[in-house]
Amino acid sequence: MEERLSKGPSSLRQGSLKSSLSGRSTPKGSPTYRRLNSSRTPRREARSGAGGTQWFRSNRVVYWLLLITLWAYLGFYVQSRWAHGHKKEEFLGFNGDPRDKLVDAEQNTRRDLLTDDSLVAVNNITNKTQVHVDRKIDVILAKKGNGFTSRKKRSKRRRRNLPKVRDKLKAKTNTENGDAEGQELEILQKNSTFGLLVGPFGSLEDRVLEWSPEKRSGTCDRKGDFARLVWSRRLVLVFHELSMTGAPISMMELATELLSCGATVSAVVLSKKGGLMSELARRRIKVIEDRADLSFKTAMKADLVIAGSAVCASWIDQYIAHFPAGGSQIAWWIMENRREYFDRSKLVLHRVKMLIFLSELQSKQWLTWCQEENIKLRSQPALVPLAVNDELAFVAGFPCSLNTPSASSVKMLEKRQLLRDAARKEMGLTDNDMLVISLSSINAGKGQLFLLESADLAMNEDPLQTGSEVKKSLDIRQDQSSLSVKHHLRGLHRKSRNLDVSSTNLRLFTSVNTTNAVSINGTHRRKMYDSKGAQEQALKILIGSVGSKSNKIPYVKEILSFLSQHAKLSESVLWTPATTRVASLYSAADVYVMNSQGLGETFGRVTVEAMAFGLPVLGTDGGGTKEIVEHNVTGLLHPMGHPGTRVLAENLRFLLKNPNARKQMGMEGRKMVERKYLKRHMYKRFVEVLTKCMRSK
Repeated sequence: MEERLSKGPSSLRQGSLKSSLSGRSTPKGSPTYRRLNSSRTPRREARSGAGGTQWFRSNRVVYWLLLITLWAYLGFYVQSRWAHGHKKEEFLGFNGDPRDKLVDAEQNTRRDLLTDDSLVAVNNITNKTQVHVDRKIDVILAKKGNGFTSRKKRSKRRRRNLPKVRDKLKAKTNTENGDAEGQELEILQKNSTFGLLVGPFGSLEDRVLEWSPEKRSGTCDRKGDFARLVWSRRLVLVFHELSMTGAPISMMELATELLSCGATVSAVVLSKKGGLMSELARRRIKVIEDRADLSFKTAMKADLVIAGSAVCASWIDQYIAHFPAGGSQIAWWIMENRREYFDRSKLVLHRVKMLIFLSELQSKQWLTWCQEENIKLRSQPALVPLAVNDELAFVAGFPCSLNTPSASSVKMLEKRQLLRDAARKEMGLTDNDMLVISLSSINAGKGQLFLLESADLAMNEDPLQTGSEVKKSLDIRQDQSSLSVKHHLRGLHRKSRNLDVSSTNLRLFTSVNTTNAVSINGTHRRKMYDSKGAQEQALKILIGSVGSKSNKIPYVKEILSFLSQHAKLSESVLWTPATTRVASLYSAADVYVMNSQGLGETFGRVTVEAMAFGLPVLGTDGGGTKEIVEHNVTGLLHPMGHPGTRVLAENLRFLLKNPNARKQMGMEGRKMVERKYLKRHMYKRFVEVLTKCMRSK
């Protein structure tokens, strides 16, 4: 009995196992079926390896998408490796292309030319080489490959590589421009004969003044008409370039003021030539990278477009062609006064809403040219002269928006004196030195060479009597009727007649009886003595702006050649780099010279800045300088060109001998700036322009 019981369960288990392995079906409702399939669920079956593979094979769309993705990735990888030239001779087993060697040889040739030739030759050879390379590139891209690429693929590769070639050429051009600038600096640093390079003094200003432009929190007068007019408006400002010259700096400060007053400002930069890009970024001025479609779309949405130079004519023409009604929202602030600028802009002058000029003489000159060309303007031009910005007015001691209880105008006058002493000490000047400065781009139109010729006459030539000078001018130029000669003679006659406090008597010019050259630190330094034996101040000349993108290298070399022939003069010449931090230079100076030639300076922003710092101005008798400088009151005027060099020399000698006259003229200049050339005066005129030009909301 016990044996039956023991055999019973085992036989049951064997039977069930046998039945399951034999393939016989078990009824679903039986306990055996439920026990065998209790752990199998649809979710677990899907998770199993065999089930996943079967599901993937059944979804052919996913399968093909994966294959296409892998194929595209492989194609892009191969294409990028081939286009960027990563060891093409080893890539995919193909041999190197000889055209790579040709391009490398051409580039090496250009590097040799840049290294060996002179500065002027570099510029010419660079241009020729670039044209040659362009032609070579076209020829190379048109050649056949190694026989395995079709014509269609070659054309695609050509279109793809052309932008890269242009970028490389553009980068190389920028590098060459940078090399030219570096060579200009190198000339002035290495050749001690040509003078000393001083500055910039930005860190000195921060330390002495205990303030820097980075600390400015806004200069807008929220209660003024200008702020109420531009609040929440959208404006586009068009820069022709970013050099540290009058027009770009004025446009940058206008953009800063607009942002401070709550406007939305976008800047279109036609050429990034210059060093103001970092300053625009610091002031949070948005620059539109695209100069075409994107800038046009932004301008179409703006309430007003302000173009800041006659060079902007090409952009204005394209914008009006893209958007014919766009001319009615453009105010064109023209800051040039030469015929060449009129010629390049005359086709679109009549299509803009309003022209804005800087001075009366400039406005009259452009209107005369318009009459000659039968150009009828849409409205009467407006006058908006430039002004001293708040940063310089703050340092000069004028009440402005930057003043605080701890930095009042009175305290800033005290700090300006400390800044003057510190800057002059770094320049190596003494109290007996009269520093004459001229801050502008170095080119023939600014007349730095004439200034140095006048300085040489003032320092070395025996002064002539006024009567004999007038007679000499009449004898030599009696057959000439040029305007400059007439100004020269009239100026000399006027000097011989005037006996007021600023000119006293021209005998003061001839009162130098002896000159004595003494040796200081191994160099000869000329000192002048008056009739009483008292030592006069020595003349020093500071010229800026070294490294400016607007400098003309041949003209710089001409100046250096002149200085090499006048060693004593070169000992008294200083140079300073291009910079926007000029408060220390104005503070250290005693006299400012505006020696622009041709039609004269359009306005002369630096002229009013120098007057704000109490400097008398020696300027040419023409252009905007004639409107700003009142002769014998805030400064002295002289003719343009070579006839003016001797008069300028006499004016330098007069101010050198009369510190009181310098001080008196400087005080009168500050009064004029306070009456006419502060920021509030300029933006008061801008309100009238904006009211006429801006769209009504």
